[in-house]
Amino acid sequence: MSDYGHDLVFGSFVTPSADNPDRAVGVAVLAEQVGLDLVTFQDHPYQPAFLDTWTLLSFVAARTSRVHLAANVTNLPLRPPAVLARSVASLDLLSGGRVGLGLGAGAFWDAIEAMGGRRLTPGQGVRALEEAIEVVRQLWDVETRGGVRVDGEFYRVVGAKRGPAPAHAVPIWLGAYKPRMLQLTGRRADGWLPSLGYLQPGDLTRGNAIIDDAAQQAGRSPQDVRRLLNISGKFSAVGRGPLDGPAEQWAEELAELALEEGVGTFILGSDDPDDLRRFAGEVAPAVRELVAAERDRGAAPARTPEPEPEPVAAPPVRARRATAGGAFAVVPTPDDGVRRSERQVWDEAARPTGPAPDPERTYTPQEQATGAHLVQVHDGLRAELAQIHDLIEQVATGEIDAGAARSHINTMTMRQNRWTLGVYCESYCRIVTTHHTIEDQSLFPRLRARDPRLAPVVDRLEQEHHVIHDVLEGVDRALVAYVGSPDGLAELRAAVDLLTDALLSHLSYEERELVEPLARLGIA
Repeated sequence: MSDYGHDLVFGSFVTPSADNPDRAVGVAVLAEQVGLDLVTFQDHPYQPAFLDTWTLLSFVAARTSRVHLAANVTNLPLRPPAVLARSVASLDLLSGGRVGLGLGAGAFWDAIEAMGGRRLTPGQGVRALEEAIEVVRQLWDVETRGGVRVDGEFYRVVGAKRGPAPAHAVPIWLGAYKPRMLQLTGRRADGWLPSLGYLQPGDLTRGNAIIDDAAQQAGRSPQDVRRLLNISGKFSAVGRGPLDGPAEQWAEELAELALEEGVGTFILGSDDPDDLRRFAGEVAPAVRELVAAERDRGAAPARTPEPEPEPVAAPPVRARRATAGGAFAVVPTPDDGVRRSERQVWDEAARPTGPAPDPERTYTPQEQATGAHLVQVHDGLRAELAQIHDLIEQVATGEIDAGAARSHINTMTMRQNRWTLGVYCESYCRIVTTHHTIEDQSLFPRLRARDPRLAPVVDRLEQEHHVIHDVLEGVDRALVAYVGSPDGLAELRAAVDLLTDALLSHLSYEERELVEPLARLGIA
């Protein structure tokens, strides 16, 4: 048994398809919204059907604030290591320390050679990778005097200046399967990143043993090497095989991999939004609970959490999805009644209410999931609101200027949302698919049609969406005014306070009135 005690991390492996680039970005943004820790993309620079991975990573970094990002794994033969080191450090600095570096020795050599890369034998690939790691680490090491010097068989760097240093200790993960690559992982890398589909029974155990032995021979601890794993599977009501069944089965199987094989990071290969929601909302919390319980019983060594920078504003992750049929278990976010502004943009007492739920009715997990998704979307908007407050404070202290804050706010989901079709469609479905399907656009009409008693509530929600749009415009105007009049900070804060009151009140009202009808009426 090999449990290395690492904190558990859950991520996504998104296809960087060039035929629908907005969808690739949208799925990555969704991964952050539902609470995943990591977003990765494969890197095949010779593949014209794919977006360039490092360009995509940079774009996604600008659209997210918390989730970590990495290539899975970087195609080293077409990415010169000295340039790659500076690319990684730059993106890590720009993203606030959210980048990992996955590296591979190379494959598909005909395609690599067609792009101008050098064809290598397996042994040459391992030696080239080790030289590349040395180049990268030296370029990041700004504390050492003198230039970078690596006189290798495949890579030569003769006095290049060091830097920039990344914002945090960027981990280097190797995609490794054969003994020489596994030994290199143990000697020099921070993580082992294979794909479960490429492994045979016993390969994880054998690979861990090789890595552990190499690490110890290099004077390292086996715990210095995080074990990551790309996985794929299918969610279904009945178990049909490994990672093919209900979320509870997934959780048990992944917990076993964590406790028996030392896997600390699970990366799901799927572009399906529902898969990512279930993986983040049902599987990840259950795996963490199972592993924590086993570790608490003394079956594993003490955890060795890896330090990470504080996120700009991490959305709250709340496991609100039911795993069994029964009473309605999705809890709307309560309105705490706190108001920052003296202004009121609407009369909250005049809000209509919908029909009371039937206390005898039971709900399936699938029915309850829709309301839970709405809450998760709202959690993302609440996190963006926290970011706005943080940006205003940075403006007040002179860390950034108002123009930079305005630019950042204009990229946020809530700012792009025109607040005319509802948060559920505009913020969530739009981010996932980046266009409105007919079904999305008809959400509110469907609610009215299926239960006419909801019509007053839906009408009121639509009215409030227009008001929130106007309040956001007020924040933008206050930022513009502040550029020309630095003494307008009080006006700017007042505009953000008003947005806070309106948005939090509205989101709580919408959840209170819609989470149960969405389940009861079967609106997915």
